[in-house]
Formats: sequence, C-alpha cells, structure tokens
Amino acid sequence: MTVRIDGRKNDGVREIKVTRNYISHAEGSVFIEMGNTRIVCTATSEDKVPLFLRGKNTGWVTAEYGMIPGSAPQRIIRPQVTGKTKGRTHEIQRLIGRSLRAVVDLEKLGARTIWIDCDVIEADGGTRTASITGGFIALFDCLQSLVKRGVLKEIPVNAFLAAISVGIVGGEILVDLCFGEDSKAQVDMNVVMNSKDQLIEVQSTAEDTSFSREEFDKMLDKSAKAIADIIDFQKKILVKNIK
Repeated sequence: MTVRIDGRKNDGVREIKVTRNYISHAEGSVFIEMGNTRIVCTATSEDKVPLFLRGKNTGWVTAEYGMIPGSAPQRIIRPQVTGKTKGRTHEIQRLIGRSLRAVVDLEKLGARTIWIDCDVIEADGGTRTASITGGFIALFDCLQSLVKRGVLKEIPVNAFLAAISVGIVGGEILVDLCFGEDSKAQVDMNVVMNSKDQLIEVQSTAEDTSFSREEFDKMLDKSAKAIADIIDFQKKILVKNIK
C-alpha cells in the first residue's frame, strides 16, 4: 500500500472545515478547507438572466473561478494583467456552473441569476472539486436567504451535491489527491454526484498510460463512497430533511 504524504488511507478524504457566512456582503458565503486546499466561495443573486433566457421565466446559475497570486508555489498572474482568462479556468468555471445547475429547479428560481464565485486562497490539489462542494453550501445559503426575504417560496434545490478527485498513483487508487500525489498520478479523475447517488459529471484522463474498465469502475466506486460521506457532512451543517 502506498504511504500517502499526509498518512491517510488510500480511500481517505482530507479533513474538511467549513466556515459559513464568511463574507458579510454576499447572500451565501463559505470558506472551505480540504487539507491545505482553501477556497472562498460566495453566492449572490441578480434580478436578471442571460439574453437567451429572457422572457422564459426561468433562472440561471453560473460560476467564476480564480486563483489568487500567492495560492501556488509559483506566483499566479492575475487575468486582468494578461488580458485574458486561461482555458483551464474557463473549463473549471463551466464545470462548477453545470454541476450546480444540475441540482437546482431553475423554473422555481424564477428570472434571476445566482453567481457562484470561487477564489482559491491556497491550492494543494482538488481545487475544482472543493469549489463544487463549497459552492453548493454557499448556493444553499443564498437561496435560503431569498426565501427568508420572501423572494422565493421555497429553496429550489432537489438534491445535495459534492465532488471529489481520485487517481492512480504508483499503481494504486487514491482518493482526494493532494498536489504532490496529483503531480505523479498515472490516471486523474474528478467525479461529481448528487445525494440521490446519481452521476453529474466524470472527468477521467490517462496522464502517461491507459487504464482498464475495471480500474475505472473501482475509482468510481471509491469516489461514490467519499462523496456520500461529504454529503452527509453537508447535511449536518445545513438541513436534514431535504430529499
């Protein structure tokens, strides 16, 4: 068995810490820590929708993602300096937005947009999956705020949502990779699931070798178990009566 950098078992998830209401101006905000990966997720509502949804009486959930300059060992250059957003950033933003929309009843949301902003303070692997997990909590708190203000009749969420990374390192399957593990992985995979045990997205890539269907299924099984545990954690800090 691989000796992991932080001593965890192969299927172990890093300790998760969540601080809600982290930003006073946002309707929903979370500071989520998964090991040394630390991210601020905020959720804010806006009473308008993208052009393609105007007049359809339905809402939208979208996301923006970024890493602050000191979040990685090598300084990250801000996109406003270069004048463009990197393709990887666009990919992650779209993943977060797709994932969150999958558990929201957009018709019940009405003609408004919920913006999820994920700012990575420190990156040690799994930033996109932690952004989804934390982004859901911020989204839930934002929607709950809209209900309390009488803007919405109910929280238009049909399931909980979480994500995790998994990979093959040194021939063994490891869950929730830190950067040191991810950088050596032969296979890298991100899995997004809801609390109904349904898949929302799977991103799986062979870095320097192919992998078998059996290995894929094992990675998926381990991811599902880890995500179920994370969703249980979410329920404990949010509500216990949502389906």
